[in-house]
Amino acid sequence: MGRILLVCRLAVRDLRRRRAETVLLLLAIMAATTTLTLGLVLRDAAADPYRSTREATGGPDVVVVGGDRTARLPGLAELEKLAGAPGVVGHSGPYPVVPAKFRAADRTSDVQVVGRDTAPAPVDQPEIVQGGWVGDGGVVVEAAFAAALDVRVGDPVTLDGRSFTVVGTAVTAALSPYPGASCIVPAGCMSDVVPGDPAGAGQPAGLLHEPGLVWLTRADLRSLTPDPGSPAYVMNLRLADADEARAFVDAHQRGHGGAALMQTWEDIRDDATELAADSQILLLIGAWLLGLLAVAGLSVLVGGRTADQTRRVGLLKGAGGTPGLIAVVLLAEYVLVAVVAAAAGLVAGSLAAPLLTGPGAGLVGGAGTPSMTVSTAVSVTAVALGVAVAATIVPVVRAARSSTVAALADAPRPPRRVGPLIAVSARLPVPLLLALRVAARRPRRTVLGAVSIAITVSGMYVLLVLDAFLAAQPLAGAYDGAQVEVLRRVLLVWTVVLLCLAAVNAVAVTWATVLDNRHSSALARALGATPGEVSAALAAAQVLPALAGAVAGVFPGGPALFAAINAITGGDGGRVAAPSPWQLLALVSATVLTVAALTSVPARLGGRRPVAETL
Repeated sequence: MGRILLVCRLAVRDLRRRRAETVLLLLAIMAATTTLTLGLVLRDAAADPYRSTREATGGPDVVVVGGDRTARLPGLAELEKLAGAPGVVGHSGPYPVVPAKFRAADRTSDVQVVGRDTAPAPVDQPEIVQGGWVGDGGVVVEAAFAAALDVRVGDPVTLDGRSFTVVGTAVTAALSPYPGASCIVPAGCMSDVVPGDPAGAGQPAGLLHEPGLVWLTRADLRSLTPDPGSPAYVMNLRLADADEARAFVDAHQRGHGGAALMQTWEDIRDDATELAADSQILLLIGAWLLGLLAVAGLSVLVGGRTADQTRRVGLLKGAGGTPGLIAVVLLAEYVLVAVVAAAAGLVAGSLAAPLLTGPGAGLVGGAGTPSMTVSTAVSVTAVALGVAVAATIVPVVRAARSSTVAALADAPRPPRRVGPLIAVSARLPVPLLLALRVAARRPRRTVLGAVSIAITVSGMYVLLVLDAFLAAQPLAGAYDGAQVEVLRRVLLVWTVVLLCLAAVNAVAVTWATVLDNRHSSALARALGATPGEVSAALAAAQVLPALAGAVAGVFPGGPALFAAINAITGGDGGRVAAPSPWQLLALVSATVLTVAALTSVPARLGGRRPVAETL
């Protein structure tokens, strides 16, 4: 217990003495844990958002659409036969369905109107979110559709010109939520405008565009359709074994010559969770990128901190500390930061999660209400600890194994003599001369800095591609407007966190370089270099690798990352266009200028340290 207390006290004291570096460490790990938390929360939501809705509504295993006057669909008699087919243990309906024009305030939309009984149904009884169930003159609006049109309980609306009052909003497991609602009218539906035909000209008559879903009483629905034989009908079936839904559909579709319109609960689930799954993929890919950035940045920052703690290591060894104790003390600092960063990332991720959901979720306990689980907390904490240990284990062990005499002397590291570099740099201005020699002094750090920038620029390349793709929606036919807004919020989170971590890395690399070169910088000033020249050299030592990393990120890093994402997701890279040359040039230029601005402050501070005190 005494040893553990000693380690904790030493670790906390050292973190308090170096608060700026501690904050940088915290931000670097927290950026990765926040994004990972978002990805895992949406993963859990996308993995099982439909089950809770099925349980709450008594959802069907198979949904069948038919109609007496539609030759390609089974009639009412055939629907009744399906209700008694082997394997069917329950059903509701058939319920009449008609298309209509829905108008609320100044907004108009196509809808599919289902006539329901006022009594609860044994299969697919929509779960009320607000208000109540259908009654005379009252309409219940599907919850996601209501949110998209900003419709509330008590609002007056019209259906094909007839006035109704919204008495409730509800969710169902029989159809996927708006705007991807399943089509249950014979005329057909389209979820997006066809490219080159934004007005929908030339489309079949009666085709519904992104229809919503509403429920009326059967009597109110008949008032919309005077001809009793004109509606289509929808029936919900419950099977003895829900896993046999696909086999049931295949068998009975063959019985109708492939004409029956049937959907299994698995089909509806896949449609309902598609958006959350896409968001989860983007966030988890972003979390991997941020994890790599965090390891690169922490490796540099920890190396700089360890170099600055050389004399402290010697004092601990001189006081009787073993190499094992020294390693535990140094490692404990980063473990504590990792634990705090994991907790902060979990909180930030859970608070930001509602921003990544939209009115298209519309499921009870689904993507619209992501929850924090023990497994998520454990996973995020494990990743934070893994990043911290992976980035710190090598410099910590190296410091712990150093000799006591060398550590107490804290002698400057002798520079590497590279003949060609000396010959080239000798002809350059003083800031560039010193910059090249600073970069050559720590080649591993220089490479890590360039790799960090390359990862960031590669991520930005992919973001440019995805942003251009989403800008073409919904005309491109992949996502509608509401889904585009949700995915844009996901990309915004990815962009902000990626840029913040890259900025932290740039500052961390510069500060580590300042610490490591404090003796050589003081010597250069003693030999005639001005503080401004030393500061410019320290900043230029980061700008040169940043330029190389930015170019590598634009090509081949960016295209390679996008190809990897397509391979993982099964996407079609041919549907998107690469960023234009001017965009790539602007990206490289902005990266170099940003790195120069971020590194100027720590470089200026390092270049103005008193020479006598440093030497």
